[in-house]
Amino acid sequence: MSVESVFPQLEALLPHVQKPIQYVGGELNSTVKPWDDCDVRWALMYPDAYEVGLPNQGVMILYEVLNEQDGVLAERTYSVWPDLEALMREHRVPQFTVDSHRPVKAFDVFGLSFSTELGYTNMLTALDLAGIPLESKDRTVDDPIVLAGGHAAFNPEPIADFIDAAVIGDGEQAVLDMTRIIREWKAEGRPGGREEVLLRLAKTGAVYIPAFYDVEYLPDGRIARVVPNRSGVPWRVSKHTVMDLDEWPYPKQPLVPLAETVHERMSVEIFRGCTRGCRFCQAGMITRPVRERSITGIGEMVDKGLKATGFEEVGLLSLSSADHSEIGDIAKGLADRYTEDKIGLSLPSTRVDAFNVDLANELTRNGRRSGLTFAPEGGSERMRKVINKMVSEEDLIRTVATAYGNGWRQVKLYFMCGLPTETDDDVLQIADMATRVIAKGREVSGANDIRCTVSIGGFVPKPHTPFQWAPQLSAEETDARLQKLRDKIRGDKKYGRSIGFRYHDGKPGIVEGLLSRGDRRIGAVIRAVYEDGGRFDGWREHFSYDRWMACADKALPSFGVDVDWYTTRERSYEEVLPWDHLDSGLDKDWLWEDWQDALDETEVEDCRWTPCFDCGVCPAMDTTIQIGPTGKKLLPLTVKQPAGAGGHTH
Repeated sequence: MSVESVFPQLEALLPHVQKPIQYVGGELNSTVKPWDDCDVRWALMYPDAYEVGLPNQGVMILYEVLNEQDGVLAERTYSVWPDLEALMREHRVPQFTVDSHRPVKAFDVFGLSFSTELGYTNMLTALDLAGIPLESKDRTVDDPIVLAGGHAAFNPEPIADFIDAAVIGDGEQAVLDMTRIIREWKAEGRPGGREEVLLRLAKTGAVYIPAFYDVEYLPDGRIARVVPNRSGVPWRVSKHTVMDLDEWPYPKQPLVPLAETVHERMSVEIFRGCTRGCRFCQAGMITRPVRERSITGIGEMVDKGLKATGFEEVGLLSLSSADHSEIGDIAKGLADRYTEDKIGLSLPSTRVDAFNVDLANELTRNGRRSGLTFAPEGGSERMRKVINKMVSEEDLIRTVATAYGNGWRQVKLYFMCGLPTETDDDVLQIADMATRVIAKGREVSGANDIRCTVSIGGFVPKPHTPFQWAPQLSAEETDARLQKLRDKIRGDKKYGRSIGFRYHDGKPGIVEGLLSRGDRRIGAVIRAVYEDGGRFDGWREHFSYDRWMACADKALPSFGVDVDWYTTRERSYEEVLPWDHLDSGLDKDWLWEDWQDALDETEVEDCRWTPCFDCGVCPAMDTTIQIGPTGKKLLPLTVKQPAGAGGHTH
């Protein structure tokens, strides 16, 4: 039975909202398939505004992987701004996809990708607008399976009441496996209803169904254990790891947005995973092992993507792009190939110890020379040992001297405040580092227009990292420490004016900490915040700390816990953590030893180039580190000859 588009009702509302273009669809490379030709249908959501959600690589990849399959359809939906939300409620227009404006409730799966926990209230808004019951226990066989993925899904417990399923790890193969199971169940006439299809998914061992697990608590509020409540459901659920990235060259046809978005470029993921071992970095820990895309695979993706989109910049994405074993050849090969087309290349940020001027010059050869971003993360040498960010101040000064000496004028340094064992002095040393950077820049360039921007984020301990046991710094202490740093920078008559200072206050970090290390009891807080009007919590102008704290003060006392219990409290080795039954491959004892190493200020090498440290991922997940060099070069696809010159082409 075909499903009607809601566009006629929606169109009447669009003149009354800001940026109506974001709800219209029809982007270059978007896909619309006939509803009746497909038997499994996915609605994919990045739970944020269109301008943030459309460039998201994860959603874009799954959208394409699913739509390439016969009989499978995938469409996208994004969070609607409060102005349209109010009108949709008034005129009874449901949450819709942008591709063909079909109601989200009509799809088989409603898949949400969470890169941050601050999207949880937007998920509830979308469910409610779609007419899907907020809690999984109230859904019927006619409601979609609500599925969570993305980095935040490695601890889906705070949203366990609202989702039917979670997938941890890489999604490409996982969505195809799920599609097959759902298709078979539908073909058999949906036997056993919703419970049966969820049970079939759970029994694979690779899809987590929260309703099939009971959580038991100790009298002091800690978790006693998490146990399956159905037979055939695994005690632990494993993460998915795609091993050969060259087999998954997605997106092949990247979407080109209609409205302005946060990234106006085509992006290619050049490798997945990171083994630098920064102890604060969840992404680096949960995406192990390192899997490089080959230099030729990258070249083909860039070529196809540029032809398909017309973008003028290519982002070479990964957690630490300069660490690709062939990054020099990649950058030179692409810069050579696209010299005439003036295609710019960019890396998200560069490690101080992986930076070299040759690489930087290749990256800026065809594009504009923008500022360079480096992330020392810790202000003092001691802090960098604690977090295992092995960069000395001398390394940094040498690197920025090279940059300023080669014509750069602007350097951005990124740090964190509130790291474990940190003192005021560790943070104040950020000012000393910034003044040294400016002084060195003036010295080597002979110019006074040198700028250095110091950007500071609050540290939030994350699951599946060595810091998952660490106490978080309170918002008040974070703000006091940053105030002292600001005063020190501003009070510097000689260099202060050349140093930009950007920071976030400590309050959003406390909410993020509550959500990132929370358990199922936090669901009551999320729901209360949503019902009180909480939306777009990742946006400063919409975020309300007072609302979150008020809702937590109402919801948590009945459980005998409070916000501090989840955030500023240190955990012990014996404590059962809410995510212990979700297997990221990392051995818990290894993580604990690394936490002890942090407290002892002991550094650990990168296992890409040294013997294995037994983190557990490779044997547990049956994976291996995959790196080059392949020995291949990126030959231009066609060497363009100047007019009148002879010669051959490749």
